[in-house]
Amino acid sequence: MMNVKYVRSFILVLGVAFIIAGVMNGSMSAVFNKAIRICLECIGIG
Repeated sequence: MMNVKYVRSFILVLGVAFIIAGVMNGSMSAVFNKAIRICLECIGIG
């Protein structure tokens, strides 16, 4: 049972680390811009 807690905690910390690395890398703005374009194309504006 203790191993499950450690694995979950490790995955959580790893996920947060990857999110922070992506934000610092500038990937967040690229993904956000792509999402905006896709939404506008679906609506028919873009």
